[in-house]
Amino acid sequence: MEKASPAQRLDRPDETRCGYGLGRADLGRTAGWRGGHRRFISIDCGTPENSSYTDQTTGLNYVSDSGFTENGVSETISLEYNTDTMEKQFWNLRSFPEGDKNCYTLKPSQGKGTKYLIRARFMYGNYDGKVTVPAFDLYLGANKWGSVKLENESTITTMEIIHIPPTDYIFVCLVNTGYGTPFVSALELRPLLNSTYAPVQAAILYRRLDVGSKSNKSIRYKDDVYDRIWAPFNFPGRKQLSTSLTVDANLAKQTYQPPPSVMATAMAPENATSPSFEFFMKPDNPTADYYVYMQFAEVEKLKANESREFKIYENGELWREVPTISPAYLYTTTAFSYYPVRGERITYELYQTATSTHQPILNALEVYIALNFSESPTDEHEVGAMRNIKSKYGVKKNWQGDPCAPKTYMWESLNCTFNGSDPARIISLNLSSSGLTGDLTSYISDLTWLQFLDVSNNSLTGSVPDFLSKLQFLKVLDLRGNNLTGSVPVDLIERSNTGSLLLSVEGNPDLCSSLSCHNKIKKKKNKYTAPIVASAAILFVLLMALGIGWGLVKRRKAEGKERKRKSKSQIGFELEPKNHQFSYAEILNITNNFEKVIGKGGFGSVYHGYLNDIQVAVKMLSASSTQGDKEFLAEVKLLTRVHHRNLTSLIGYSIEDNYMGLVYEYMANGNLGRHLSVHRDVKPANILLNEKFQAKIADFGLSKAFVEGGTHISTVVAGTKGYLDPEYFQTNWLNEKSDVYSFGVVLLEIITGRPAIVKINDQENSHISQWVASMLENGEIKNIVDPRLRGDFQSSSAWKAVEIAIACVHQKSSERPGMNQVVIELNECLASEKSSKRDGSQRKDSIFNAVNLNTSLNPMPR
Repeated sequence: MEKASPAQRLDRPDETRCGYGLGRADLGRTAGWRGGHRRFISIDCGTPENSSYTDQTTGLNYVSDSGFTENGVSETISLEYNTDTMEKQFWNLRSFPEGDKNCYTLKPSQGKGTKYLIRARFMYGNYDGKVTVPAFDLYLGANKWGSVKLENESTITTMEIIHIPPTDYIFVCLVNTGYGTPFVSALELRPLLNSTYAPVQAAILYRRLDVGSKSNKSIRYKDDVYDRIWAPFNFPGRKQLSTSLTVDANLAKQTYQPPPSVMATAMAPENATSPSFEFFMKPDNPTADYYVYMQFAEVEKLKANESREFKIYENGELWREVPTISPAYLYTTTAFSYYPVRGERITYELYQTATSTHQPILNALEVYIALNFSESPTDEHEVGAMRNIKSKYGVKKNWQGDPCAPKTYMWESLNCTFNGSDPARIISLNLSSSGLTGDLTSYISDLTWLQFLDVSNNSLTGSVPDFLSKLQFLKVLDLRGNNLTGSVPVDLIERSNTGSLLLSVEGNPDLCSSLSCHNKIKKKKNKYTAPIVASAAILFVLLMALGIGWGLVKRRKAEGKERKRKSKSQIGFELEPKNHQFSYAEILNITNNFEKVIGKGGFGSVYHGYLNDIQVAVKMLSASSTQGDKEFLAEVKLLTRVHHRNLTSLIGYSIEDNYMGLVYEYMANGNLGRHLSVHRDVKPANILLNEKFQAKIADFGLSKAFVEGGTHISTVVAGTKGYLDPEYFQTNWLNEKSDVYSFGVVLLEIITGRPAIVKINDQENSHISQWVASMLENGEIKNIVDPRLRGDFQSSSAWKAVEIAIACVHQKSSERPGMNQVVIELNECLASEKSSKRDGSQRKDSIFNAVNLNTSLNPMPR
C-alpha cells in the first residue's frame, strides 16, 4: 500500500459541532419545503423605517428593522467601502450607543419547538469616521451566542447558530462590553427540519465548505433551499471532479438538501494510487464539542466493473455509526455521527476499501460547535405579559429582550426567581412614578408568581381589579398616589388585616378601603411623595445613617449640658419666640377633634392636623402615663433649646388641666421602618422621613419623660423589643452607649433589610445581631446585605458598615464605640462609596475574607 497523501488542514474554521450517520430520504417532512422562503425573516438593519426591497442575488425580500427593535441609530457605511460588488445588506447598519443591552425581537410564524438557522451579519465600514473597529457580545435570549470581533473596517463577519427556541419569542441582543459601540448590518432567520443536525440546545457554525468549487463565489438561496451560505474551498494537492448534470434532481427526497451546485463538484486524492483522503482541524477551543457532517455524491459515470467505496476514520477510529460509503451517481449521501468529538487536533481519513476501484471523494463539509445554554429564559406567558404591559402604558424604561435573563441584564424595576432549569419567574414589579394612566391592566394577572407590586404615584383610574386577589403569592401591594375609585376587593382587605399582605392605598381620594373609607380624610395631596424601594443605593443608606448618628450625638451633648445646669425652677422658663403654647381648645381645632391618628406609642397617640394650612403632628400624653407637669415641662424646655437638622422640630406645646401635648413638624413620609421593610415587621418608628426623605429623630427629649406601660421610674427609656440595651436589664440604668446600641440595631436593619427580630433556619425568634453573626461565620457579605440591592455596592464599604453596626450592639456598653466615633467611621464608608461611584467603578467582589466572631459578637480584623 502506498503512503497516503499528507493530511490537509481546514483553513480558519468558523464555528460549531459535528456528527455522523447516513442521511437519506425524508419524504414526509420535506415535501412542504418548496416555497419555504415565504417563512424566512430577512432584516436589513438601519434601512429607512417601513422600507423593503427584493435582493437581486437571492430574490429574497428584505425589510427595515424598525419593527423589530426600539433603540439604536441608523447609519450608512463610508463610500470608500461601498463597492459595486458589495451586498446591499451591508450598505446600512444600526448602531446602539445607548444602554448595555439592546435587542431585536423575532416572532416566526412557526413558533417555538421549530429548529431555526439564525444568522447575524456585521460590516463596520467606518460608518462613524473613527477608524476604530468595535468588539462586543451577541446573545440569543438568555444565553451568550458569541463575541463579535472584526479584523478591520472592511471585514464582513457572519455568525450563524442553529437553535430550537423554548418560547415563541426569539431575542437577538447586542451587549456593550466596553470596547466600542455595538452594531449590526443584517439579521436572518430560516426554518429547518427538526430531523436535521445534532439534537442539542444550540450549535454555532464553525465551517461550511463547498469542496472542489470551480468559482470564488459563495452559494446560498435559491440554490440552497435553507439559505445556508457555502464558502468555496479547495484542498491543496487534491484534484477536482465535477459534472454538468444536476445532482439530486428530486431534491425533496434528501433530508439535508445540500445545493445541487455544491454537490456537482468534489475533490479526490491527486495521486491516482493514493487510497486515502485526509484532512484535520485544530480547534480554538479543544474542550468544545464538535459535530461534523460530510456530503458525498458520485459525479463520475462509473463502468459496471468499477466502484468507489471507502470508510471514514476519526482520529484513527472507525466511525462505527457509519457503514461503508459508496456514493450513488448524482445522488447525495450525508454521513455524520450522533456523538461529538473534541481535542486539540481532530483528524479525518477517508480510506479506500480493498474492493474499490476508485479513490475516496468529498463534495461538501459542515462543522458545528455545541453550545450549552445554561440560563433558563423567563416563562413565556410572563414574557408576553410584560411586553403587553410595556405596550399598554408606554413604559419608557429600557425593557428589551428577556425580562429576567441573563441575570446580569435583568430588566430595570423588576426581580425574578430562578430554580434550576425551570423558567425564570417574575416576583417583583416596581412601576412607581412611571407616568402610568388608565386602569390597572389585566396583563398583571399573568404574573402569577408576583410577590411585590408597586404602582404608586401614577395617574391610574378605575377600580382596584379583583384579579389582584388571585395573585396568591402577593405580599406587598402599593397603590398610593393614584386616582383609583370604588372599593378595595374584600379578599385584599382580609389579607391585609391578617398581616399576609402589606396594602397601601393612601392618596386615592375616592377609593374606599378598611384604612380610609370610614374617615373623611382632610389633607392636601403630597405631590412630592415618592416611595423608597428596599433596593435603594448604599449611598442613601450611609447618608441616612450619618444623619441619624449626628442627631444622637447632638442629643447626648444637649442632655449632658441639661444635667449640669442648676435650674431654680423646673416649671418657670421662657420659650424661644418661635415656640408657642397652645390651649387645649386650639389643639382640638388643629386636629379637628383628634380625627386622624397617625401613630401610637408609650406616651400616647399622635394626630395629624393643620396649623395655618401647614401640616403638623400633635402628640398627646395619655392618661395612663406616670409623668406629671414638672417632668413634662422640663423636657419641653430641653426640646426648645436643642436644634439640629436631624431632629424633629418642635413648633409648640400644650398643658392645660390634665391634657399635655406637643406640636411637631409633620413628617410626610412616615418612619424609616415603613420604607425599609415590606413584611410588616418591627419598625424603627422613632426615625421619621420628611418630604425629601431626610431622616429626623422623633421623641427627642421624651425618652425620659414617657415610659412604656408606666412600670419604671422616670429615668428609664421606653423601649421596643430588639432595640433596648440588654445591659439595662442588669443595671436598670441607661447611658449614652444605650443609644449607641439602639442605633446599631437600626443600622443592621438598614443594611440587611430585615427586622430587629428574625427567624434563623425557621426556628425561634432571634435578634438581628445573632443572624448577622451566623452569616458572618461564612465570610460572605453578599448574604448579609439586602438582596434587593442586587450586589450594587462596594464590598469594602459594606464590610465597614457591618463592623460598625456589630460593634454598636456589643453586649457590654463599655466595649461599644461612642457616637462620635460611629459617625467618623460611617463618614469613611460614605467617602469610599462615593469615590467608587465617581470613578465609575461597579466592582463586585466574588471572594470575601472570612470574619471570625467571638462570643460577644465583636468582629475580628480581616
